[in-house]
Amino acid sequence: MFRLAHISDIHLGPLPDLSYRELASKRITGYVNWKRNRKHLLNPGVTEALMAGLAQVDADHIAVTGDLVNLALDAEIELAREWLTAVGTPDDVSVVPGNHDAYVPGALAKSCRAWRPWITGEKTGVGLSEYGFPYLRVRGNVALIGVSSARATGPFMALGHFGASQAARLGHLLRIAEQRGLFRVVMIHHPPVRGATSAHKRLYGIGLFQRTVRRHGVELVLHGHTHLPTLHHIPARDGPAPVVGVTSASQGIGGKKPAAQFNLFEIDGRPGAWSLGLMRKGVAGATLALREIERTELLAPLQPAAK
Repeated sequence: MFRLAHISDIHLGPLPDLSYRELASKRITGYVNWKRNRKHLLNPGVTEALMAGLAQVDADHIAVTGDLVNLALDAEIELAREWLTAVGTPDDVSVVPGNHDAYVPGALAKSCRAWRPWITGEKTGVGLSEYGFPYLRVRGNVALIGVSSARATGPFMALGHFGASQAARLGHLLRIAEQRGLFRVVMIHHPPVRGATSAHKRLYGIGLFQRTVRRHGVELVLHGHTHLPTLHHIPARDGPAPVVGVTSASQGIGGKKPAAQFNLFEIDGRPGAWSLGLMRKGVAGATLALREIERTELLAPLQPAAK
């Protein structure tokens, strides 16, 4: 059995000091939002408690689906690299970026360069974007495929993008993983599901993403972005594929959205007979003690027909 942990939207804080030059961009709106709202809702102490609990569950691998930072300042990007080093080695942790990691033009390149060890896959013969996506990593009988929906957008926008070139490459990687008999997990920041978030935060290319998995198949899709513990299904070649979101890893107690959680998946079986269980665990109470929120069986192997 392979145990895969999933966290997202860490939004490491607090914000470092900003120069006037750094504020002369979209960052001014994000800075104001941080001061008025986010710094009261997102709590580094909560993240520490959540990660301490995650360290106790003995996961085989950790998937991080974006938004490690807030305004993609150079100091934030470096802090995130140090944080990833503390979370686990590049062999044990895989990352895809989110819209906050690409907050302004040029930021995504800096983020991917700093976090390169955690977003480098194996050589497959499939081309990569200039930032290294999509990539394929194999751990045990699981294929982790990292897709980037991150891009810089205008003020008050948090849109994602999934285009034709990445779709073609993703299709190739899904096929390669299938040929190797692997359980395929796609990681992306924005939910590839219609209606999962508001119009100014949605993913452009949802239809293209869904057509790709409908053609090639996928066993599990992980995302962040919404700060919600969601479960959707999208059409895939072999039947509906679960699409699982998670709360922000820094969300404090008492806000409108659930406090910080992580997902833990138990993957077992073989092609055509996979099993997939989901357990959600999160912080609770004044002591931020970790508790189990939910257990769900997402995939069960087909049972032989009765004679």
